[in-house]
Amino acid sequence: MPEIRGYCPLCISRCGAISTVEAGRLVKVRPDPEHPTGGSFCVKGRAAPELVHSDQRLLHPLMRTRPKGDADPGWRRVSWDEALDFTAERIRQSAEHAGAESVVFGVTTPSGTAVADAFGWIHRLAHAVGSPNVLFATENCNWHKDFGSALTFGSNIGIPDFDHTGCMLFWGFNPSTSWPAYARAATEAKRRGARLIVVDPRRAGLAGSADQWLAVRPGSDLVLALSIAGEMIENGWYDQDFIAHWSNGPLLVRSDDGRFMAAERSTPQGAQRVLMAWDARRQRTAAYDPVRGAYLDDPPDKPLLLGDVVLREQGREVRCRPAFQVFAECCAQYPPERAATLSGVPARQIRETARLLYESGPVSFFHWAGICQQAEATQSGRAIGLLCALTGSFGAPGGNVRFAVPPLNDIMGFDLLPQDRLGKALGREDRPLGPSAKGWVTSRDFARAVLESEPYPVRGLLSFGANPLLTKPNTPTLDPALRALDFYVHADMFLNPTAQYADLVLPVASPWEREGLAAGFQLGERGSRWLQLRQPVLPPQGESRSDTAIVFALADRLGLGDRFFDADQRAGLRHQIAPTGIGLEALEQHPEGVPLPLETAYRPYLHGGFDTPTKRIEIYSETLLDAGLAPIPAPGPDRLPLSDAYPLRLTTAKWPYFCHSQHHAMPSLRGKLPEPLVELGPELAERKGISEGDWVRIESALGSMRARARITDRLAVDTLCAQYGWWESCPELGLPDYAIDRFNYNALIDDARFDPASGSNAMRGYPCSIARVVPVPPPATQVNSGCH
Repeated sequence: MPEIRGYCPLCISRCGAISTVEAGRLVKVRPDPEHPTGGSFCVKGRAAPELVHSDQRLLHPLMRTRPKGDADPGWRRVSWDEALDFTAERIRQSAEHAGAESVVFGVTTPSGTAVADAFGWIHRLAHAVGSPNVLFATENCNWHKDFGSALTFGSNIGIPDFDHTGCMLFWGFNPSTSWPAYARAATEAKRRGARLIVVDPRRAGLAGSADQWLAVRPGSDLVLALSIAGEMIENGWYDQDFIAHWSNGPLLVRSDDGRFMAAERSTPQGAQRVLMAWDARRQRTAAYDPVRGAYLDDPPDKPLLLGDVVLREQGREVRCRPAFQVFAECCAQYPPERAATLSGVPARQIRETARLLYESGPVSFFHWAGICQQAEATQSGRAIGLLCALTGSFGAPGGNVRFAVPPLNDIMGFDLLPQDRLGKALGREDRPLGPSAKGWVTSRDFARAVLESEPYPVRGLLSFGANPLLTKPNTPTLDPALRALDFYVHADMFLNPTAQYADLVLPVASPWEREGLAAGFQLGERGSRWLQLRQPVLPPQGESRSDTAIVFALADRLGLGDRFFDADQRAGLRHQIAPTGIGLEALEQHPEGVPLPLETAYRPYLHGGFDTPTKRIEIYSETLLDAGLAPIPAPGPDRLPLSDAYPLRLTTAKWPYFCHSQHHAMPSLRGKLPEPLVELGPELAERKGISEGDWVRIESALGSMRARARITDRLAVDTLCAQYGWWESCPELGLPDYAIDRFNYNALIDDARFDPASGSNAMRGYPCSIARVVPVPPPATQVNSGCH
């Protein structure tokens, strides 16, 4: 039986894997203990043979023959030539009649699916066509850690340096279910003596062994982060030298308009705006040049961080405070006792956590979906980042580090867009600092453009694997928008509920039937410098093709072959890896991957500062201020208030067996969790007369869902944690499918409340109620069950 080394591409962990093939079938996938991911693996990876050989896979292109909305789409099998000609012609017609921006390209998450193999090529096709619009769920997934953090650090938050860290802070992030390699690395760090702090409404995964588990009330993370930071500032438990010299904390902020105190000075680059700090020892101002990231004259002996000063400007007095003082005053509004009332975390624990962060460094941290799916996602992410910046660990050994990774040529194709086209991305005008700045659009903005032609009409959608009807909040306009499109082409392994509105579906090869490239595994120096070309272990099943092959074939039919290496995928791959100095054939001869001789530079800010407007960590952000948003992470009015009718807070999480709306049809996984669950605490269950296993109804002001009750004391008080993504049947186990409007978490969540900077939906902390259901509701039958 051949065994082929590679990596599991089903999530961002990309765990090293060894696949076993027998008689043309994948029979086993197991971890590769020699891989940089260290032998980490999850049950979904082990269940890959069920995914690859599922009877419910799409194996041929299918064309709709009946109107959208009919229970039976009347799928007709067509050839690839007919399918590609149809798609290319519809794209061409829409671009000619309504502009290239009228065609939207959809893509599912590369963090929780194998679409990462083609992610860059899908974007390149959109941009080569001339469309800036890619329908993507980044605002509810990776935006805040990977891009929104640039508002604070000028970069993503980096990677925890697990090998040298002294204290790990995981906030709204459970690697046991979403990043197995991180869970393993964190466990090893803890064995070496590192401390662990977990902030999560659920005590799940590593939270069970944490030194501090902070059971935060869903949606109150911003207040909690400010309170911990305030305690550190109040007690002097922070790296004052780092804050004084590598943050913009010393820069003076005017009390009258909230802008930095500035003046025009002569600099080596000519006359320009310089900013002011106050030298507390010499009692004078110090002019700071944000372009060079340096003071014009002698740097202040002791930059003022706390206090205020009065300066004179054109004959009048202007009261100013250092940016750090502004931040400290905001934090001081949430002392532990008040924060305990708002967040549910005891005041004693807030104080203990602040001390632990100060005494146990260097501190590394990570946050993810638990933060980004909130109405204050951007400010919450900034508050957590600034809290950790207080320790002075960012960029240092043991902190969050940007490890050196194999260099690749960028294939996204932004240079192929006309110069002004990216500025036309849907949502760009409303949220210029959010994902639309990179052309990533929300379901809400997409639907508005389809139905109302705002800001311009959208007529077509070519989507790769996305399932927004189950993975986005209730967007009442999304269903009619999908029906109203002139054309919708969907490429996937399975026919999911969103694809029911497609005019054409294209069968996608499984990741074990195609190659994929990983340039770095985001795990320490060894993992980050690892370059690996995953090779197919089986031929594509039926007539399925890889996403990349579909993209290249469409580009050729659209007359864009010259932008896709004359439709030669191997030439495209050679171009991608050219900067590494490794040839394609050499990479193919080492399916286990090869390490590149790269070295990581710690504290890179020592040479040129941070890539921010002030070249320092942005405690105070004029960029946010210019966009009409708070320049420091300050809570706004509660947009999700509780009421007598809805006195509980609702949240969700990933369970180990499923990812988003996938895998529910796989017997080895579904057998472990056969029905949708909702977790609630024992005291709440007693109040409501709910017993373990009862069917219950969860209600919000928007809708309701049904689920089985699971009672646990490992949950924040008056919190419910329900599941999303249920719809598939599992015939092998005789388990039913579920109607998405009766058993779907998303039916409870509206799309009207979202983060003003990024558009992230308020999917955590939603007001709700719960009641026992009598009699037990029969499961509804869903047409065309399967797996996405």
